Amino acid sequence: MKQHLVNLLPPATLVAIVCFWMFGPAAWLANDYTLVWVTSITTAFVLGLEFLFERHPGWRMNWREFATDLFYVILGATVITWVTNVAAEEPLMAAKKALGIATPWAGRLPFLVQVVSVMAIIEFGQYWMHRLMHNSTPFWLTHAPHHHITQLNAMKGSVGNPIELFLISLSVLAFFDFSLTAKFCAISVNAAIAIYAHANVAANPPFFYSFFFTTIRNHSLHHSVPYEDTRCNYGNSLIIFDRIFGTFREGEASVVGQDERKRLSIWEQAVFPFVPLVDAYKARRGGQVS
Repeated sequence: MKQHLVNLLPPATLVAIVCFWMFGPAAWLANDYTLVWVTSITTAFVLGLEFLFERHPGWRMNWREFATDLFYVILGATVITWVTNVAAEEPLMAAKKALGIATPWAGRLPFLVQVVSVMAIIEFGQYWMHRLMHNSTPFWLTHAPHHHITQLNAMKGSVGNPIELFLISLSVLAFFDFSLTAKFCAISVNAAIAIYAHANVAANPPFFYSFFFTTIRNHSLHHSVPYEDTRCNYGNSLIIFDRIFGTFREGEASVVGQDERKRLSIWEQAVFPFVPLVDAYKARRGGQVS
């Protein structure tokens, strides 16, 4: 009975988040900071679950992991968000205005239809970007640092090279006139799914959840040590795209990481994509000197 209730925690969390955005105070729902608070509270809640319902002792949180994860969460909520707005969202909005694109019908759809639509638009782009990162060397170099994590925890979805964090945040959502509350709700739900999908929580949600949404079971396989095993289950939140496009694979991994499970520091994560270029330059210089 206890395990059954634990398995229902992810879907119950999504229901709670949707209910908040549907019925919460209007002044809160229109505030950008509410989105930050909802995601932060969800993260703290799932971190607490890791201590109560641990999945793998080898993934147990320690202070070094917590500090590193928190750094990336703050980086994503500040610098990456700002760069994405300036370099992507604002230019897209300007292009939309210049081209006279308007989709008022999107904001008139039922609230839940809007939420699902926003989730799908965001995730569709992330799925293909994620898949590209695993099948193209230049893009893999930006994404590989995320696979150098040696344990999975609630905040690990935020860990990665800044270039990858920017690339994976890109979407065409700016072209659609969905309501602000529906966008916030969808982002909160996607974040909650991704948090659970990286969390050290012994929850195996029922089929009605795991068929559509990514879970720690299948996402841990994506983080397994053999590189070829990582080329599956690309969905950050919606595993349904993997099922549709043939990249879904059943399975689970308890040991994660890459390159003999070498854990990268924050600095090593930042410079990782440029290491091959630096090494090639040094080799060339060495050849010229000799």
